[in-house]
Amino acid sequence: MSKITIEFDGEDAVADARLALDGYKWKAAMWDLDQELRSCTKYGSIEGREATAAESDVADILRDSIRRILTEWKLDLED
Repeated sequence: MSKITIEFDGEDAVADARLALDGYKWKAAMWDLDQELRSCTKYGSIEGREATAAESDVADILRDSIRRILTEWKLDLED
């Protein structure tokens, strides 16, 4: 079994610790956003209504941007 220890010293310790502990929340939030964009591009719906062609195009562009940015940061929603 692996064990990881993270230590924080100084004034910013509480904020740094919160950021470290909330990483999974950020990933979950990005996953949810990606799935909403996917729903728009794949099924043509936004919050229960039909998406316009422009909305679907923007959703596709944003989804590609999110994937590109995550790749640049060496992050993957699928892990």
